[in-house]
Amino acid sequence: MLSNAIINITNLRLRTFIGFNPDEMKKQQDVVINIEIQYPASKGFADDDVEKALNYKTITKEIIQHVEEGRFLLLEKLVSDVLEICTVHPWTRYAKVTIDKPHALRFADSVSLSLEWNKD
Repeated sequence: MLSNAIINITNLRLRTFIGFNPDEMKKQQDVVINIEIQYPASKGFADDDVEKALNYKTITKEIIQHVEEGRFLLLEKLVSDVLEICTVHPWTRYAKVTIDKPHALRFADSVSLSLEWNKD
């Protein structure tokens, strides 16, 4: 019996409007997105058929468009939106999204927030 296939999208670097301070609302900031998506490995394993695999390129393009065209007051909202995009496909069993906001705090490399979703 096969377990889940695990797709990891690592360090997707984008720019968006994130924050509620006046300067944050005027200037885009960097965000770094890390995603894990799990789906049944049997979907694309046996036949080497593209139609039976979860298309991570399509998911990533949708995330890029949403993040770059959006405006977010809270990091929680941004992470929640990206997580929702990752869970739309009916094969998705589990997803986790972590988004880092570099330079958010003066003496820290970044601030990050993670959310998880589990179908079961």
